[in-house]
Amino acid sequence: MNLILLGPPGAGKGTQAEKLSEICEIPHISTGDILRENIRQGTQLGMEARQYMEKGELVPDAVVIGIIRDRLKEPDCEKGFILDGFPRTVEQADALKKILREMGRPIEHVIDIDVPDDVVVERLSARRVCDSCGAVKHLIYNPPREEGVCDECRGVLYQRADDNPETIRERLREYKKKTQPLIDYYRVEGLLREVDGSLEMDQVLKEICSVIER
Repeated sequence: MNLILLGPPGAGKGTQAEKLSEICEIPHISTGDILRENIRQGTQLGMEARQYMEKGELVPDAVVIGIIRDRLKEPDCEKGFILDGFPRTVEQADALKKILREMGRPIEHVIDIDVPDDVVVERLSARRVCDSCGAVKHLIYNPPREEGVCDECRGVLYQRADDNPETIRERLREYKKKTQPLIDYYRVEGLLREVDGSLEMDQVLKEICSVIER
């Protein structure tokens, strides 16, 4: 099964993708995670991506498409995959269609997780990340046992530069400007399935599973 998860920053795509990955036994492919790992390692790709991500801008298509093409060729994608954070534009969707056509593996469902802007800002501005192991905590929904300290490794929890409220709203403006046409694109293709992302996480997962089963 080949799936795409759409939704604004903070919609919970990563969380839902991880759970779906376990249920469907297919890999969760997050372009954000791949880019952040390159930033952490200080690679050329990471340095190029950092300047865009810290300003709340989208990383250029050429960089992201190359990452996805290579990742989909990995052996663990043979039974399917869940794309999280890609495509984000119609141009990326066209590139993905071409890649998958060459592989003979079409997309079966595009799940749009819809969340109001105010909920997104609340969710992301309270997110904290460990500077050592990368674990993610949330000050409201999943707070650490000790303020500012990672439960897993005792590393320091920090707020990512792209998680402050001003940058979040800029990210949302970018998302709507560049990704709304993508939602229309997949609606025309007959692949779009919409779910309410403001619900509790477990309920959102049930909605997604119900859509896939149908």
